[in-house]
Amino acid sequence: MLNENFVFVGIVINAIGLLSYFIDTIKGKIQPNKVSFALWSIAPIVAFFAQISQGVGIQSLMTLSVGLFPIIIFIGTFVNRKAYWKITKFDLSYGGLSLIGLLLWQITSVGNLAIFFSILADGLAYIPTLKKSWSNPESESGWPWVAVAINGLFVLLTLKTFNFANSAFPTYFLIINLLTFLVIQFKAGKLLSLRKE
Repeated sequence: MLNENFVFVGIVINAIGLLSYFIDTIKGKIQPNKVSFALWSIAPIVAFFAQISQGVGIQSLMTLSVGLFPIIIFIGTFVNRKAYWKITKFDLSYGGLSLIGLLLWQITSVGNLAIFFSILADGLAYIPTLKKSWSNPESESGWPWVAVAINGLFVLLTLKTFNFANSAFPTYFLIINLLTFLVIQFKAGKLLSLRKE
């Protein structure tokens, strides 16, 4: 088990990955999915407040940080027109499902259910980015996703006891960001389409 202060190390690593991603966005090297990044600004902040209500300590700061950082990327997509990824009906449909997940949290107002619905909403917001990364990995940068995953890993390594409130969001975050990295870095979609030919 790591000292709780490693939560801050994870947040700094996440911020470095975000800065790299932001710079690539501004330069037009990558095209973030606006729907995903807009929703990623909401769902983790909901989970953060739910974690606080459930008594999660310093580890909840990771969840807050992963809600605040996407706002910067979302804003960056408006700075450079080359950073624009065309929003499709697919993106909007999963964005809508993500918002339904947030609405379900609001209806329940129960801490662990709020965390569950926040994870559901955040995960649904990932689908447009995963689809884009699968078919167009060159529109993304893989390494910032590893930095974000490390943030979740460090939180898990600081926990003295595991329960849904303190470990569900970091576990989900570690897995989804590693998956995104692997899809981008190894061009999984293109690799599989070549094997089929």
